[in-house]
Amino acid sequence: MGETREGRVSAEGEMQSKLDELISEMIDRGITLREAMSEFEKRFILKVLERNGKRMIHAAKVLGIHRNTLRNKLKALHFKKR
Repeated sequence: MGETREGRVSAEGEMQSKLDELISEMIDRGITLREAMSEFEKRFILKVLERNGKRMIHAAKVLGIHRNTLRNKLKALHFKKR
């Protein structure tokens, strides 16, 4: 069976709360928006790659970007495919 609407709303609220706490902590530590966005993008991409067995085409689809864009982002991150 699928997740209920109430379950999704609850999970979204929990995620929002965690994100708010993280953002507050980052602000308190003096992390800039540029630094935060860069780190988030890096970790998001690497997590999607990990979950997709490092298959670039699948990861690019999940990320909603072209595989060449993903390849360029990974190159900028000095990521080496193993």
